[in-house]
Amino acid sequence: MILSALSQGTARLLRPARPEREEVQEGFALLAAGVRGRQSLPRGADGDRGRLRLPRGTDGAEGRRSPPRGGARRRNRVPALLAALWLSGCAAADFDLGHGSTPPEAAAAVSPALYAEFCAVSQIRKRPGFGADIRGGIGGHAVFYLHGACRDRDARYPVLRLCDPSRPGEPEGAGLSMNSNYRNAKWVATDGPGFFFEGGLRPGERLTRARYRQAQAEAAAQGIFDGVEFHETSFAAMPPGMSRRDWMYEISVATDYAIAFGRGRYCARVPVGRAAMGRMVAFLNAENAPYRAGQREFRWNIFNDNCAHLAHNALAAAGLWAEWPTGRPLLVSVFDFPVPRNEFVNTALRANDMPIDDLDAVWADAAARRSVLRAAELPTRPGALVSAVPPWRDNDLYETDLALIFYDDAITSRYQRRFDRLFAEARFHDAEANLAHFAALYARIRAARQPPEGWLRRHGQAAPAERARLAAFHARYYEAVDAAAASVATRLALLRAAVPRGEASRADGPGAAGAPSCRC
Repeated sequence: MILSALSQGTARLLRPARPEREEVQEGFALLAAGVRGRQSLPRGADGDRGRLRLPRGTDGAEGRRSPPRGGARRRNRVPALLAALWLSGCAAADFDLGHGSTPPEAAAAVSPALYAEFCAVSQIRKRPGFGADIRGGIGGHAVFYLHGACRDRDARYPVLRLCDPSRPGEPEGAGLSMNSNYRNAKWVATDGPGFFFEGGLRPGERLTRARYRQAQAEAAAQGIFDGVEFHETSFAAMPPGMSRRDWMYEISVATDYAIAFGRGRYCARVPVGRAAMGRMVAFLNAENAPYRAGQREFRWNIFNDNCAHLAHNALAAAGLWAEWPTGRPLLVSVFDFPVPRNEFVNTALRANDMPIDDLDAVWADAAARRSVLRAAELPTRPGALVSAVPPWRDNDLYETDLALIFYDDAITSRYQRRFDRLFAEARFHDAEANLAHFAALYARIRAARQPPEGWLRRHGQAAPAERARLAAFHARYYEAVDAAAASVATRLALLRAAVPRGEASRADGPGAAGAPSCRC
């Protein structure tokens, strides 16, 4: 019975002809949960549990329900079964864990000038009766904010450039979203964090129909979709008398802009330098280039090219980690594709917990080695903090009790444990605790500094070119450590001057011991 459910759900996910609006669909999550046995498959009309019935609206605003084709069902049974045996899903999500426990005045004193922020955002459940009927799957979505990258409005198409603070009215950054609606672009960008995340709402405001319409008008004024075309299927439910352009902005609220209107989010901030930000900008522009030129038509794919792939690979361009390949064969990608909530965990831990005090481990990590040799930078980033932000609670238009699937190993639940740590340990969400952790780490590395001779001797009879590379790596590694240690010391001093010691870090802050965990 489970095999039948697996085959139908996965055929739905893999069917290429119709683009899906939600970035990671509910079907695959339910497949995994069904095999794991923590959730029961829904009963069919005949009383058995052999048919998995997907909720209305998992394939977009229109709530269209197209049964999977028999051929796809047969083709996809094996990968569905294998993947579900490896993966399990947990949909519960608590977005009230906190924004981080650092007081605003202290955060302002030590906030990095440039950073990237990866956010895993929840499903969306719009209340019926006003505008498009948008109800998405528990896989959620991923968005990416770049503080220090701005939209090039003169391009009349989604293109980024480095921000120029000397320009009057220059935004602080740009928020990016990848959506399966797009036909001639992979991503679009929105000006500034306030509008991208909160849609311009202020604390204490209520999300009313009027404020919803104001957000759409602001998005259109920004020209978020200038030069962007949607797939024809995206207009199937457009009401008579509405323009295609207005419909594009209507079905994109809380997915491409004004995220908090209808979604909660978990975010991991990664400080970067100007050169790294420039590499991310170049990478993202190159991703859109073939679609802008008309050389290709964009087709979103859950396993081979989804929203989390895009953000992961932009961070790879910044030197955080290795690129995640796209376009691989199904039987490879079905076991190895990024999921938003998992990627939130991966981003936070890579930026905080890579063992940089182990010189051999850094050398053995190809991405870390390249980053050290190229720019004397380490993947760990002091100030890489996490936050949890609920959907806008005072809300006339969207439900606010939302889920976000968490793919995990059925036996070890390793991702759940890692997620819990991010909100249980202050160093992941509190600026002072984070900087103090890195200060102590750098002090240990410097105290145990290895001489270059010993480092080279451990690597034996390397060829002359390789010995030169090893020596350069050793020198640049300690250059990176020394620079980071000095920066952290300065930032800690600024933070402690802004807020008396003991107030900037609170042991009982958001997500401290006893924080709720997902229970499947």
